[in-house]
This record gives sequence, C-alpha cells and structure tokens, in this order.
Amino acid sequence: MRMMEVQRRYFRCNFFQLISIIFIIGRVILFLGQFPCRVGADVHYYDFVLKEINVTKLCVTETILTVNGLFPGPVIRVHKGDTVYVNVTNQGIYGVTLHWHGVKQPRNPWSDGPVFITQCPIQPGSNFTYEVLFSEEEGTLWWHAHSDWTRSTVHGAIVILPKEGTTYPFPDPDGEEVIVLGSWYKGDLNAEVNEDLEEGVDIPHSSGYLINGKLGDFANCSTSTTYRWSVDYGKTYLLRIVNAVNDDSLFFAIAEHNLTVIGMDAAYIKPVVTSYIMISPGNTMDVLFTANRPLGHYYMASRQFLTENAILDHNNGTAIIEYTGDYNFSSSPIFPHSLPENLDMGAALRFTGFIRSLANEDYPVSVPMNVTTRMFIVVSMGELCRNRTHCNITAGSENILGSTMNNISWANPMVDVLEAYYRNLSGYYTMDFPDLPLTMYNFTEDTTDADIVFTDQGTKVKVLNYNESVEVVFQGTALLGGAGVHPMHMHGYSFYVVGMGGGNFNNETDPLTYNLVDPPKVNTFIVPKDGWSAIRFIANNPGVWFWHCHFDRHLSWGMDTVFIVKNGHTEETSIRPPPSNMPLCTGRYPQDILIRKWNHHYKKYPY
Repeated sequence: MRMMEVQRRYFRCNFFQLISIIFIIGRVILFLGQFPCRVGADVHYYDFVLKEINVTKLCVTETILTVNGLFPGPVIRVHKGDTVYVNVTNQGIYGVTLHWHGVKQPRNPWSDGPVFITQCPIQPGSNFTYEVLFSEEEGTLWWHAHSDWTRSTVHGAIVILPKEGTTYPFPDPDGEEVIVLGSWYKGDLNAEVNEDLEEGVDIPHSSGYLINGKLGDFANCSTSTTYRWSVDYGKTYLLRIVNAVNDDSLFFAIAEHNLTVIGMDAAYIKPVVTSYIMISPGNTMDVLFTANRPLGHYYMASRQFLTENAILDHNNGTAIIEYTGDYNFSSSPIFPHSLPENLDMGAALRFTGFIRSLANEDYPVSVPMNVTTRMFIVVSMGELCRNRTHCNITAGSENILGSTMNNISWANPMVDVLEAYYRNLSGYYTMDFPDLPLTMYNFTEDTTDADIVFTDQGTKVKVLNYNESVEVVFQGTALLGGAGVHPMHMHGYSFYVVGMGGGNFNNETDPLTYNLVDPPKVNTFIVPKDGWSAIRFIANNPGVWFWHCHFDRHLSWGMDTVFIVKNGHTEETSIRPPPSNMPLCTGRYPQDILIRKWNHHYKKYPY
C-alpha cells in the first residue's frame, strides 16, 4: 500500500514536471517563432557608442561624430546567414539612425534605418538596438548613418564570410585588407547643409578624399599620418573596398599593379582584370591584389570621377603599400599612372561594362522574365516654386533648387512611413507615385520649359503586391545643366541591371539589348550621364523600402521615393511585428525644415 502511494506520488510529480517542461518548450518555440529560422547561423553582439572626438586634418582641428571613437568605425565580421544585434547609444548632439547598406533584412524593415522612412532618429542620450539579418549576402558591405549628412564620419565595413564549412569561389587569399574610401569636410557639415537647404542653394563640397580615414601625402599637414600597409612579395590579398564618400564616384588604382575584381555589393562576379576601378558611393567591391612587383613602396590612390557642372576636386586620396624585405626605398612611392582623369566618362563606362554575375551552378542568377509591373522613372534636377505660383524661370535664384523622380521632389513626413503604413495612419503619405513622368520630352536636351523644370514636393510612394516581377527604367536628363551619373540605391533588395545605354530610352529597340543571362546583381548602380539603366527584381521582401540617389546632395534635394511591398498570404511572407523600443517621432525636424525653407524664400522674395 505504501509502495503504491509512493508510485502515485512519483507519477504525479513526474506528470507535473512533464507538463512544466512541455509548457517551457512551447514558450521557447513560440519565442523562436518570432524570428527567421537560421539553422547553423551564429549570433553576434556589438555595442556602438556615438560620441564626438577631435581630429586634425588640413592643419585644422575639427570635432566629428564617431562610433566608439573610431574613424572609420568598427568592422562587423559575420558568416553568411548570421544575425547581428547592434546596440546604439547616442552621446552626440544630433538625432541619428544607422543603415546596414545592402543587407536585405528579410521581413524586417524596422532595423533598416533611413530616417523618417523606417524610423525616427535615436535622440541624444537614448539608445536603440538594431537586429541585422544576413541571408543571401556574401562578400563585403558596409554600414553608415542615414540621417542628415552624418554618414560622412559615421560608417564602417561589413565583412561577410562564406558559411561555415564552405569556401570562396576562388583560391583562398594569403590575407585581406579593408579599404574605406571617404571624404573630408571642413566645419560643422550638418549645420551648413541645413542652412543651405533652408536657403535653397548648393550644398558644401568636400575638401579632400580619405583612405581609411587618412588624406595622404598630397594634402596639407597630412604626410605624417598617411595610411600604410605592409605586404609580402608573391602573396595575394583580398581587398574589401567601400566607397563611403558622400557625394562623388571615384576612380581607384594601385601603382604598377593589376587588380582582379571578383565581387560587387556582396555578390560574386566573373573576374575582371583591370588597372583601375570606378566605384560609386554606396558600392563595395572585392578585389584580389597580388604583390608581384619589384620590392618598393607604391601609392594606392583615389580620384574624383565628375560628370556634372559641379566643383572639380583635384585632390587625390592616397595610401602607401610597402613591400617587406631588405631594400632601399626610392625617394618617393610610385604613383598609379593608370588612374583615369576626373572627367573620363569613357573609362568609367568601360569598367562598368565588364561587370557580369558569376552565374554558375553554385551561384545561379534568377532574372525575372515575366514582368508584371513596369516603371519609367526620370531622375533630374528641378526647381521648387510653392503651389506653382509666382514662378519665374528666368530668375533662377528666386526659386528653390530641388531634385526629382518623375517630377516629384520627396518631402519627409513627421511620422516615419513604416510606422504610418503598419499602423494604418492616414495623412503622412499618398500612394500615387507615378509610373511615368508627368510630361514626356527630350530628356537629354537642356530646357527652360516651366512645365518640365518646376517640380512638385510631396510624399508619394509606390505600392507593389507581394511577388510582383518589376522592371524599372531610370532615365537621366540634362535639365538645368544637371546632366550627370546617378548611383541609384534600393533598400531591402538587390536587383539585376539588365541594360544600360546613352540617350533617350527606346522601349522598342533597347530591350532587345538586355542581358538576361548574367547581369550584375547589386544594390547600387549608376544611371549614366544623359543615358538610362534598366533593372529587374522580384518584390518578395514585404516592407517599406527606400529608393534614392546615393549622392547625398541629390538625396537631400528630393531624388528619392519609397516602395511599399505588401504582405503575402502567410506569416512567413509578412512583415514581422515591430520591436517594442522603436525611437519616438518628435515631429519637429522635417516639418521645421520645410517651413523654414519656404519662409526664408518668401522673406527674400515677398511677391
């Protein structure tokens, strides 16, 4: 009898323990169900503290915002498919957001970062934790601030290694080096930009170009700080090159050495052997470099690639490669004579034309063939004239400078678009971004036609159904003498560049030239000066995703819009719920800048 009672007690105890265990397992499964399944993936944690430091460049000491006191900022290192949590604490004086450039962020626009698009700023004295989900990317990407022009000093590289147990599609290099190309501005850049936006005039241009935070031998007071890198003869190195420049594309070369480009925007390409590269702001490239020249020291150098009527910067950013060994240094390093001149459009297009996806069994392409949505987007300069009244095209300075996509100049809302969309809040945006320009004209001819030059300001978005196959043709213009390249960047996606050409796009003949076999898969690509580019992608990542030119002056003037991709029919094809600690929207900055802009304009021209 006593044995039976013990057995019953034992059974009751184990029964309730079993129920408790099942309940706990259920809670764990429910918790894990909130996150994407990432079998075999690792989780990494980083703490980013935004704080100001003093640095001396061009003989002047300036105060800049940095991450953890580093410039460039910390390198994030992961394997393909990993997850990263970055806790950002803002000890600066500006509200800031961070963007993980080129990371698809499946179903997770909440951590994408563009200010007033997917979140409001992390205010001084507060913090926010980003969840960065890596999926298809492999190679090199980067992170940067995505508010005001703060990214000029708040940026760093992302290294995405192959999955554990797999290898590169090329022989393992003997070493690697991260090369971050940047730009340097004098003074308080954000304050100057805001003042220029208020007045509707041109925005500051850089005072020099940086390689890993250093200006190099050709800049004043900079020789002693030039970045140096030691290499061993006969070894091959993987260069992970990031163009973090705010406002310029760059040529880049290493004296007397060829470069083999094997990746772009965290996707492998067919190897391109070249004496130089052209890299646009936002782009990243993986480049193999073999130290096979006579022992000595050689310059690597960057140079502005300019295509529009802007300030020509004759400064070259330089760093020095030094071979190890016992030898006599020459009087000075050798400079790369293969570096194209600033205005060499032919050199830029020749290099760009070589880029093709690897497109093999291990790295296949999936170019959309049955297009269901077609858009023709004209990217151009323009002028704002409130309500299109009292507009005087001959006055020029009496109007506010703007940039446009299909004659719409983007205006930030007071609540970020993602929050408004997810919560179904009305009044913050409209869903009528046009698929075609309002007026068709000769896009590559400069004109003063008021119906074309004057633009409307608005917060207009394009809505796509889940899984639509999309083709967008971007057409450049020569309006207001503003013909130039435009590096267009899409958040949340990589896309295939299926075509590119000069002049006005012909929708009958130009599609016949498309490359649908091995087009490059990128997140940023140029629209050539006085020309067009055609891209395709599948809208299979639900969320609110920013589209913009990656020249910051064009972005600030309004050459941007938003794609909203609707949810699919399952939880796995729908936007994930927002984190509980999203930064609050104060509603001050975007509204104030628009009010100040128009008030300044009408105080100066009170008609």
